[in-house]
Amino acid sequence: MTAILGLTFLSAMALGLPIAFAMVVAGLVAVWMKGLPALVVMQNLFSGLDSFPLLAIPFFILAAELMSGGALTEVLLKFAARLVGARRGGLGHANILTLTFFSGISGSALADAAGPGSMMIRMMKKAGYADSYAAALTACTAIVGPIIPPSIIMIVYALTDNSVTVTGLFLAGVVPGLLIALALACVNHLVSVRRGYRSPPHMLDQTAILPLFVRALPALMLPLIILGGIHFGVFTPTEASAAAVLYAVLVGRFVYRTLRWDMLPAILYRTALMSASILFIVATSAVFAWVLTVGQIPQQVAGWIAAMELSPIALLMAINVLLLLVGIFIEPLPGVMIMVPILAPLADAAGLNPLHFAIVVIFNLTLGMVTPPVGGLLFVTSVVSGVRMGPMMREARPMLVALLLVLLLLTYVPALSTWLPGVLGYRN
Repeated sequence: MTAILGLTFLSAMALGLPIAFAMVVAGLVAVWMKGLPALVVMQNLFSGLDSFPLLAIPFFILAAELMSGGALTEVLLKFAARLVGARRGGLGHANILTLTFFSGISGSALADAAGPGSMMIRMMKKAGYADSYAAALTACTAIVGPIIPPSIIMIVYALTDNSVTVTGLFLAGVVPGLLIALALACVNHLVSVRRGYRSPPHMLDQTAILPLFVRALPALMLPLIILGGIHFGVFTPTEASAAAVLYAVLVGRFVYRTLRWDMLPAILYRTALMSASILFIVATSAVFAWVLTVGQIPQQVAGWIAAMELSPIALLMAINVLLLLVGIFIEPLPGVMIMVPILAPLADAAGLNPLHFAIVVIFNLTLGMVTPPVGGLLFVTSVVSGVRMGPMMREARPMLVALLLVLLLLTYVPALSTWLPGVLGYRN
């Protein structure tokens, strides 16, 4: 059954079938070959979506769409550009800062790259930055989206591994997300010094920072409201997503006054389309994970690795290598659904902190979005920027090195992930 599942899945992907369809086809074939009724597949498709916390996904997506419709992107971009624009490579820093701000609202790397990322690429081109460098920086920075809360991947991870909570994961992602942004800012500074990238004259004036900060403050408050409300028990993570939608409507309509009621049909359509694609992946991943469980794959892999008697350090390195390879071919969401049931018990047996391990897994799989051949962020950024994949990947090399160094830090310094949740009283 296991061999059939794996061969069918790889064959379907090789034929160009989208990964969600590849997983459900592989599940159907494996169930049929095992002699089980096909109804089992349908049951697992629906049971994979029968979870209250999953309601947070469409609500967070809707909140991000509403805030974008309310001129959020332009407001955050202007504030970030004026805040760091006077420094060498200022527009590159503004790109990183804008996407970091926006990641606290969207929870999606692809949304960050396609929205504010595309605007920053155009600005950097006009200022004299190489178009391939601007695209590469945007693609690599967008991976902060799933790390800084709210994060769609973290919601799915918490549903897959009962040893962690959505709130704990949200808090655990704050410091790693900022560390990723800092590492990319260092790379941008070094490249800008070597190539002589400078900021446009109008960005050197720092006198207008305060008014821009005041205007950006309502948008910047959204992640604080979400985390603060959850921490103080005002609402659950799922309820926080609904509160985020209400806040986005009020800010967009009555503060920025750029959200019009006639924009709602298009916003709801985009939200429904994106939510449907994400939830379909979750449903088909549930089928795939069920077949793996029936075939006792997690137990077999756990027994095989346990027989190697690896130390926790060696185990983490082996898992890192495995996930980096998996992330090259599989998107983060199905990667979490497939790999976490296999690897989480190993981490628990080795005594690893579940929050620390979760951040390592999520960051690992997210890195796959900027590595070919699947690399969703590379394709999206290539489309919105008009830059070919080859030049963009060459520019991305030093950034990928920086991201791998951050991965090593997060892997072997657990406090980077566990400190903030611990301070606020969350152990998982």
